[in-house]
Amino acid sequence: MGMERGSFAARHDFDALPLSPDVEVHCAQFSEIAALAAMAHRLVPGVRIGAAELARYFAFDPQSILTFSRKGDLVGGMAFLFLNDRGHDALLLDEICLTAPETRYLASAKEDVAAIYIWAIAATGRGIAGLGKAAAHLRQLRFRGADCYAQPSTVAGRDIMKATGFVPVPSFQPDLWRYERPWHRQTMHMPGAIIQARSFADARY
Repeated sequence: MGMERGSFAARHDFDALPLSPDVEVHCAQFSEIAALAAMAHRLVPGVRIGAAELARYFAFDPQSILTFSRKGDLVGGMAFLFLNDRGHDALLLDEICLTAPETRYLASAKEDVAAIYIWAIAATGRGIAGLGKAAAHLRQLRFRGADCYAQPSTVAGRDIMKATGFVPVPSFQPDLWRYERPWHRQTMHMPGAIIQARSFADARY
């Protein structure tokens, strides 16, 4: 993931980012794929995904690529891999080729999305303000159960991770960061859940 200069100083949980009124975010159209691929190549170091590959994943899941625009101009984009259970395991075990992932690891329309891998964020200038609406896209029912993962490739990308609640996670995948959805955290930290767990433990002995 990458960005043009400028720091992302304000700290907000990814799911609590403000919805900026001046950046429009929508699912990409096929006609925008080439421009998005070119922007990713320019802003994200080491990106080897070309327009043809991007188009192939877009055809597999049109919800996986978002376009950020401001006053009709393209100012950014975001691409995701929506992983099924197999894909989630493969990500943590470093068994998935992230530059050309096999579609068997991706959730079909009939499968639950087990994890969301942020494939790329590319944004110029004010475009990064589109992140709030991108997060809203990932709060749809289909994606709500999935935590988000990313591998920052730039200092700015790492700053975004830190500022939006991502933390490095132990995995075989190098430099993998995870954002745990707030509703997953809540169930773990509720006193009721702890009391319940204790009573189960007591019942066993």
